[in-house]
Amino acid sequence: MMKNNKLAVILSRYAAVIALVLLLCGWISFRLVDNTVIHASNWNNKADSLLNEIVTVYPDRGDILACDGSVLATNVNVYTLRIDYRTDAFMEARFRQSVDSLADSLAAYFPIRDKKGWKEHLMRPLKVAEKSARTRNHTLLKEISYDQYKLVRRFPFFEIKNCNRTGLTKETHVKRLYPYGEMARRSIGRTNQPKGRLIGYSGLEYALDSLLSGTPGKARRIPLTRNIVPVADTPAINGATVVTTIDVEMQDIVEDELNAILTKTKAQWGTAILMEVSTGDIKAISNLERKKGDSSYCESMNHAIAPVEPGSVVKLVGMIIAMEDGFASNTNKTFVTERGGFRYQNAKAIKDTHFSQSGSLPVYSLLEYSSNIGMTKLVAPHFEHNPDSYRLRVGKLGLFDRFGTGIAGEQPAFYPRLANNRGGRIAMSRMIYGYTTQIAPLYTCALYNAIANDGAFVRPRLVKGLKTSDGRDSTIAVSYVRESICSPANAKKLRYMLRRVLTEKGGTAKGINSDLVEIAGKTGTALISKERPKYTRADTLAGRVKPFVPGYLEGHYRLAFVGFFPYDKPKYTCMVVIADPAPGIRSAQYTSGATVVAIAENLYSRGMLDNSSDFRVEVPESPQKYPELYATTSNSKVQRLENDFGFDDYGHFSTPVRHGSGIPDVVGLGVREALVLLEESGFVPKFSGAGYVAAQSPLPGTDAPYGSTVMLTLGDN
Repeated sequence: MMKNNKLAVILSRYAAVIALVLLLCGWISFRLVDNTVIHASNWNNKADSLLNEIVTVYPDRGDILACDGSVLATNVNVYTLRIDYRTDAFMEARFRQSVDSLADSLAAYFPIRDKKGWKEHLMRPLKVAEKSARTRNHTLLKEISYDQYKLVRRFPFFEIKNCNRTGLTKETHVKRLYPYGEMARRSIGRTNQPKGRLIGYSGLEYALDSLLSGTPGKARRIPLTRNIVPVADTPAINGATVVTTIDVEMQDIVEDELNAILTKTKAQWGTAILMEVSTGDIKAISNLERKKGDSSYCESMNHAIAPVEPGSVVKLVGMIIAMEDGFASNTNKTFVTERGGFRYQNAKAIKDTHFSQSGSLPVYSLLEYSSNIGMTKLVAPHFEHNPDSYRLRVGKLGLFDRFGTGIAGEQPAFYPRLANNRGGRIAMSRMIYGYTTQIAPLYTCALYNAIANDGAFVRPRLVKGLKTSDGRDSTIAVSYVRESICSPANAKKLRYMLRRVLTEKGGTAKGINSDLVEIAGKTGTALISKERPKYTRADTLAGRVKPFVPGYLEGHYRLAFVGFFPYDKPKYTCMVVIADPAPGIRSAQYTSGATVVAIAENLYSRGMLDNSSDFRVEVPESPQKYPELYATTSNSKVQRLENDFGFDDYGHFSTPVRHGSGIPDVVGLGVREALVLLEESGFVPKFSGAGYVAAQSPLPGTDAPYGSTVMLTLGDN
């Protein structure tokens, strides 16, 4: 009886299992018929729509290079690491055992937190008791390199090969990398990344966005055994690489000198431009502005291309016109200056700051003394019959043309139209010595560059060439705003006048004349005009809007100096503008002028002015100079030169490489030694070309975080 009861129970269980299996089979059969017969067309349409979907394939954005091939902007893949604490295979017990060691490793290589902070960060999600309530995307590290990711995979707990057991996941995205940081930031530009695609919004990144972005491609999905993958119908064309005119070493000199004078004068902002005379190549350009609530300076808006009232540096415009139009052909002709000032058209008296006594000045000394009265008397009478004709004459010089340098936001000079009345004539006289008009420093610098270039008004440029993704190189030819704005003979006379500014007794920059580099140039000081206040609608409704009275801020100045050097054979033109220095500082000579001189002497000391002087200290013990065979840090290789090749008279140089002392100097080394030294120092080397290391970026000695990329350019030296 007992056996029969047990058998009945067993059979009933079997029957229940069989019934469930049959129900499951019936449901599967129904779904099979439903999907493949009844609703087959719906599923086929869905599959077709997926497979026929056209997917946009975005190209790689092109690089931006310095003139020597150093990388100024490039793309890198970066990774965000997260931990999934809810994955079924997560080894929680082992994680808890390893968390101290893991936190210690993270603190050592990623010191954004100390060991205690990392442990708290790692354990925070485990405070939730229910596993199903824990987070799936606890952020561990953001924007790390692939080498750093591989390093993390060797940390305690994460060394487990199966990521399902550790919960470690990585997300990949492209980041725009600027190896030189803030250097020439506003001119090179920056990008943002809407919807995962890099788009330029300032500088070259914006102005040349269509070239850098490339052409998107189209892809269609195809089914494989285990996946559906896109296959390109129309391949994407990667963006072109843009070769700029920027010289990294010159840029470093200009930025250092500009930062030094801004810090010394406590100015609000400053801009500096260094341009090659013969080509118009912008070798360096810097825009620094004081940080809010701080005394340090950083790259700010691009003041180099923003029009401002230029001050006395614009007197060169009037002098060019006077000499070319023939009413200053006799440079010995004199003009009387009055101590009390000159009342042109019975308006407010025009006064001279640097020649306040009554007397007379010849034409060739008007720029030297920066005489407002002399320049007005020289130029104004020839245009007072129609004041606007002066503006039109200025336009013939090319200052109203857009240069097309490649810098986004560039604005040409602005001279307002002048009425043919007394007011128009007064405004015209003010234009002659630097007011009632606006000129960007870049345009002023380019005009002086034309005088240094025998009158040929070469077009400034920041882009030197392009390298397309299919390997074609194209060089952008030198072009001209005007083939000539004055004769070579007049250009020579103007250079002589500008040289007197630094050499003669009455020169407004006589105190900064250099014994090393002969410089010709012009100072300029301008009061800063008041800005119209910005009111909100609430201010208007509350009656807080006050009438705006145009004018100038007393005691607030914009100090400028623009010059070219060496005087005999000009190679570079440089302009520096300092805005709103500390109260009491109003000397363009000892601020902007001194900065231009410092830049010129720095170039001279490095042999960049076609000179041989380098100011290096000679070592008496080793007077013999040796040709460079190759560079090495290996003593064994040096011994081999002695033993195997018989070298017994050679120079041996070595550079110690230490962790934490900045990026080591590997220029001149073979690629294998360079890679080893950089990797041992904690950096990620990448190289292009063949031969020995000819250049590296960032520069040697640069402080950079562990795992930073160092780009090497190889060549046969």
